[in-house]
Amino acid sequence: MSITEKILCSKSHEYILDNENGTYTVGLTEYAIEQLGDIVFLELPENGIEFKKGEVFATIESVKAASEIYLPVSGKIVDVNEQLADAPELLNEDVYEKGWLVKIEPTGSAAEFNDLMEYEDYKEELQ
Repeated sequence: MSITEKILCSKSHEYILDNENGTYTVGLTEYAIEQLGDIVFLELPENGIEFKKGEVFATIESVKAASEIYLPVSGKIVDVNEQLADAPELLNEDVYEKGWLVKIEPTGSAAEFNDLMEYEDYKEELQ
């Protein structure tokens, strides 16, 4: 089973993956990265900070544009991909394995997941 079969995506192009240990990995979809182009800078939050669903938790800059990144569900940051601070181009290489952004513990209700799409549905939305 590929990772895209297990992720849920938001309309703002973030993905969330259940790590099956009470935490979730959050990142940007490959579509978002393709639209941005070569990534040159990424600002991620610190561990322990809580965000509500839809709040900006990170910013990203590419050769084309700067964008805000929104948390797809409410959660507390429990891990940050520190490698991206020194090598933001990892996002261009592999958004799912190397280019994940943060890991969270959800703090909202399960209903927050209801408006997220399975990857296949997300891809259809893009067309």
